[in-house]
Amino acid sequence: MKVYHVAREQFLPLPVPDVFSFFSDARNLEELTPAWLNFQFLTPEPITMRVGTIIQYALRVRALPIRWTTAITSWDPPFEFVDVQLQGPYAMWHHRHRFVPIDKGTQVIDEVAYALPFGSLGRLLHKLVVHRDVQQIFEYRRQALETKFSKNRPPIGFPAVKPIPSIPMSGKESLCEIGK
Repeated sequence: MKVYHVAREQFLPLPVPDVFSFFSDARNLEELTPAWLNFQFLTPEPITMRVGTIIQYALRVRALPIRWTTAITSWDPPFEFVDVQLQGPYAMWHHRHRFVPIDKGTQVIDEVAYALPFGSLGRLLHKLVVHRDVQQIFEYRRQALETKFSKNRPPIGFPAVKPIPSIPMSGKESLCEIGK
């Protein structure tokens, strides 16, 4: 099984507890998801986030209906949490969300490891479609967070989006993938 990696950093000019509060409300995921995915929550409210919380969604990917179930496997407020796919379109999905206090705000760090089913067909689908879709989803998320939280531009020296230096990047992309 080939595992792909996505890493994204984004500065938000708010304290860590405020940013974590937004991310820890599962309903805010709708605001961070592009409309073309037709994202809907299936889990009834209220959703209390903690280790063991199960969240179910429905979405459409290229007209295909998808059910997605995730679990919170790590919960360390206000600094980090991890969600993993229990059922859904991927053979594996592991998403670590980190919130690091820096001068005048919070560095939001997303680290995702994912794999597709179907062996060589999955690798081909990744190359043709999935890689681009994942990039578009994270770019939408970046823009939504920028719009919502960056009333003022970040201070000089703190770009709104910064690639993680230890992971090779191509061009000006702020989303990266290892193992293409």
